[in-house]
Amino acid sequence: MSDKAVANDTSSNTEKNPDDWVSGDEPMTGAQRSYLQTLSEQAHQPDQFAEDITKAEASKRIDALRSKLDLGE
Repeated sequence: MSDKAVANDTSSNTEKNPDDWVSGDEPMTGAQRSYLQTLSEQAHQPDQFAEDITKAEASKRIDALRSKLDLGE
Protein backbone atom coordinates (compact mmCIF):
# COMPACT_ATOMS: atom_id res chain seq x y z
CA MET A 1 0.00 0.00 0.00
CA SER A 2 2.85 2.41 0.68
CA ASP A 3 4.16 1.84 -2.88
CA LYS A 4 0.84 3.08 -4.25
CA ALA A 5 0.92 6.12 -2.00
CA VAL A 6 4.41 6.99 -3.22
CA ALA A 7 3.50 6.36 -6.85
CA ASN A 8 0.43 8.58 -6.60
CA ASP A 9 2.18 11.44 -4.80
CA THR A 10 2.87 13.83 -7.67
CA SER A 11 2.53 17.04 -5.69
CA SER A 12 6.26 17.41 -5.19
CA ASN A 13 7.37 17.69 -8.80
CA THR A 14 4.36 18.14 -11.07
CA GLU A 15 5.48 21.62 -12.04
CA LYS A 16 9.16 22.11 -12.56
CA ASN A 17 10.77 25.40 -13.44
CA PRO A 18 11.69 25.30 -17.15
CA ASP A 19 15.16 26.55 -16.24
CA ASP A 20 15.66 23.29 -14.33
CA TRP A 21 14.55 20.95 -17.14
CA VAL A 22 17.17 18.44 -18.24
CA SER A 23 15.93 18.74 -21.84
CA GLY A 24 15.22 22.48 -21.65
CA ASP A 25 17.99 23.36 -24.08
CA GLU A 26 16.55 21.14 -26.81
CA PRO A 27 14.51 22.73 -29.62
CA MET A 28 10.85 23.28 -28.80
CA THR A 29 8.47 20.48 -29.69
CA GLY A 30 6.01 20.58 -32.55
CA ALA A 31 3.14 20.93 -30.11
CA GLN A 32 4.86 23.88 -28.41
CA ARG A 33 5.53 25.48 -31.79
CA SER A 34 1.89 25.23 -32.83
CA TYR A 35 0.50 26.40 -29.50
CA LEU A 36 2.95 29.28 -29.16
CA GLN A 37 2.15 30.48 -32.66
CA THR A 38 -1.59 30.34 -31.95
CA LEU A 39 -1.27 32.16 -28.62
CA SER A 40 1.02 34.84 -30.03
CA GLU A 41 -1.50 35.54 -32.78
CA GLN A 42 -4.41 35.65 -30.32
CA ALA A 43 -2.49 38.05 -28.07
CA HIS A 44 -1.48 40.22 -31.05
CA GLN A 45 2.18 39.67 -30.11
CA PRO A 46 3.69 37.93 -33.12
CA ASP A 47 7.18 38.75 -31.86
CA GLN A 48 6.68 36.16 -29.09
CA PHE A 49 6.87 33.39 -31.70
CA ALA A 50 10.25 32.29 -33.03
CA GLU A 51 11.22 29.06 -34.76
CA ASP A 52 14.60 28.69 -33.07
CA ILE A 53 13.82 28.80 -29.35
CA THR A 54 14.32 26.05 -26.78
CA LYS A 55 11.71 23.96 -25.01
CA ALA A 56 12.26 25.94 -21.82
CA GLU A 57 11.91 29.32 -23.54
CA ALA A 58 8.79 28.17 -25.40
CA SER A 59 7.25 27.05 -22.11
CA LYS A 60 7.96 30.42 -20.50
CA ARG A 61 6.48 32.31 -23.45
CA ILE A 62 3.41 30.06 -23.50
CA ASP A 63 2.85 30.64 -19.77
CA ALA A 64 3.19 34.41 -20.21
CA LEU A 65 0.80 34.50 -23.15
CA ARG A 66 -1.72 32.27 -21.37
CA SER A 67 -1.60 34.67 -18.44
CA LYS A 68 -2.00 37.71 -20.71
CA LEU A 69 -4.99 36.08 -22.40
CA ASP A 70 -6.41 35.01 -19.01
CA LEU A 71 -6.43 31.34 -19.98
CA GLY A 72 -6.55 29.48 -16.67
CA GLU A 73 -5.24 26.00 -16.16
